[in-house]
Amino acid sequence: MNFFENKKDILQKSIEWWNPGKTKQWQKDGIDLVIGKREGYYFYDMDGKKLMNVHLNGGTYNLGHRNPELIETLIEATNYFDIGNHHFPSITRAQLAEQLAKCTPEGLKYTIFSSGGSEAIDVALKCARYATKRKKFISIKNGYHGHTGLAVSLGNERYSKLFLSEGDSNEFVHVPFNDLTAMERELSKGDVAAVIIETIPATYGFPLPFPNYLATVKEMCERYGTVYIADEVQTGLMRTGKLWGIEHYNVKPDILVTAKGLGGGIYPIAATVVNERAGGWMNEDGLAHISTFGGAELGCIVASKVLEISQRPQVIKNVDYVARYLRAGLERIQQQYPDFFVGIRQLGVVMGLEFEHPEGAKYVMSSLYKHGVWAIYSMLDTRVLQFKPGLLCNKEYCDELLEKCEAGIKEASQQIKYSFTR
Repeated sequence: MNFFENKKDILQKSIEWWNPGKTKQWQKDGIDLVIGKREGYYFYDMDGKKLMNVHLNGGTYNLGHRNPELIETLIEATNYFDIGNHHFPSITRAQLAEQLAKCTPEGLKYTIFSSGGSEAIDVALKCARYATKRKKFISIKNGYHGHTGLAVSLGNERYSKLFLSEGDSNEFVHVPFNDLTAMERELSKGDVAAVIIETIPATYGFPLPFPNYLATVKEMCERYGTVYIADEVQTGLMRTGKLWGIEHYNVKPDILVTAKGLGGGIYPIAATVVNERAGGWMNEDGLAHISTFGGAELGCIVASKVLEISQRPQVIKNVDYVARYLRAGLERIQQQYPDFFVGIRQLGVVMGLEFEHPEGAKYVMSSLYKHGVWAIYSMLDTRVLQFKPGLLCNKEYCDELLEKCEAGIKEASQQIKYSFTR
């Protein structure tokens, strides 16, 4: 099979056979991209344009594209393993599940494996319904938890309404982020199975939780018999400077979901880690939930290596360095354009760059792309640019990134000023 056809042909085939709307929208946004070669924190367009990746596909490439250690681990594993059989006990699933129990917050025990984050969220919701014998869920307005069955109804209607999948309003309740009054008003009804919150809501533009917000929500959940689900799909795996973002807020969730970066960009795998109450169904009927590709044995081996790398002392130290170094550089840029570049939302290398113009992040995304940086605006708040460098970036990479960001933000600022004066 020829993987490197003419780019024009690939774009046409994408419109004709894959996803016409998505392909055309990116071209409309000025992103004429088909990814070819990729390595580390860089990738190349098929035409050869080199791009620094600070989107990382939501953290999928925390450890870089085609990380050599992960590739070596996967290749070695293929000498013995394949995806395995989900019906039977497995060497690799048992080992990874034990590893997750030991590195997640206290009280979490069993792991249910999935092939992706949305599926893992669906599993979490089913476990919460089992544990509480209730059906209602509370999520935040403009939250995002994926696109599958139950998960899609938790998020913004942009992703559910088209498919008539908004869910029963009596079962899927949305409250504003950081609003404890609204949260308690719903919880106090005593019929909520679970509250689910992304520790830092990514697609909403990374608004940070107020001090004690998440801890208070957890306390309310305990008071009203509700399960607390921490969606760590984008904030887990050391992106915040701790292995799980929820650790910063001293919250011990009843269920934690991890995905994206867990497979290292090499093999798709996700995990729902639950306490004994939420996982009790497995003692009643262990076949009540199955996933053919959930916990594929090759994926488990890759994920185990991802967890090991992510917890190395030198990696933890590097995340802290990169977070502080880039913050200082971005603040210098911000001082040059204070009327345009108005805020930096940050926890570790999870960052959202806030712009004054209502679509400022779209302008910045386009300008950065021209200068060789790939970052994407937040789909539910186009003032905010998702800015997510990897765990293993070095100083040289950060310096190059800051130089290009300065040029891109300057260009976007001038472009917006020009459009207003015409």
